[in-house]
Amino acid sequence: MLHWRIAVPFVLTGVIWGSTWWVITDQIDGVPPSWSVAWRFLLATPAMFLVAKLMGKPLGLGTKGQLLALAIGIAQFCGNFNFVYRSELHLTSGIVAVLFTMLIVANATFGWLLLGQRITRNFVIGTVIALGGIALLLLHEAQLSPLGGNIGLGVALAVGGILSASIANVVQANETGRGLPMVSLLAWAMLYGTIADVGLAWFTAGPPELPVRASFWLGIGWLALAGSVVTFPLHYTLVRQIGAGRAAYNGIVVVIVAMILSTLFEDYRWTPLTGLGAVLALIGLVVALRARRS
Repeated sequence: MLHWRIAVPFVLTGVIWGSTWWVITDQIDGVPPSWSVAWRFLLATPAMFLVAKLMGKPLGLGTKGQLLALAIGIAQFCGNFNFVYRSELHLTSGIVAVLFTMLIVANATFGWLLLGQRITRNFVIGTVIALGGIALLLLHEAQLSPLGGNIGLGVALAVGGILSASIANVVQANETGRGLPMVSLLAWAMLYGTIADVGLAWFTAGPPELPVRASFWLGIGWLALAGSVVTFPLHYTLVRQIGAGRAAYNGIVVVIVAMILSTLFEDYRWTPLTGLGAVLALIGLVVALRARRS
């Protein structure tokens, strides 16, 4: 984990994704969530194909590769993001970000069931410690930010997003996926996901209406290029290198960055409860990441 080829993408994806929760709140302000997702990947998809081309990676995946890309596209780039954007209609972005750290548990479970990646004792101990810290952060966030809308629905949507993302995280690391260039696989997956996004948006919200706010399009650029084209190849490569469960621990970095941004731009107030929660989460992170990989 301390080697720069693992540590740098681990931290970088956490920092970038930590910023995206704050940006998404502006994306769903007066814009149907499905169309916000569709605009994001309508920009990200050609950029990912361009990256594959510039890197000289072949775009041919074969039948099994295309089926895998289709599965990843539907689960990650359609299901996951549509669940997440809709969840933030009912829950604050901070709570959704904290809930998404449950990806640690989902990834470890699916990695065990689908890929045979053994869950070690230290990983379990570290996860329990981290989840205790996350629970404290979640408790404080709920007390600090009264929620509107249907809370139960918001939590259910967040869980749907977690499961969708976790399935995509794990299946891309199977035998077929490991034999394919990462950026090529992601380019096709984004294409399939984008087609599904546009179809879902048109079905649920009608024809698109182009937002005129500059902040919306700046946000789209950040989410599509930094939050998708840069981070997904790095993150999926980490899943292959260190396992799905440990790769999901960048969610702790995500939450910390999201809380720092809230402190700087949303007047977030730290308390002994949040301080203890952050410390426990970091201790759990260290314990789990020190666990030997099977």
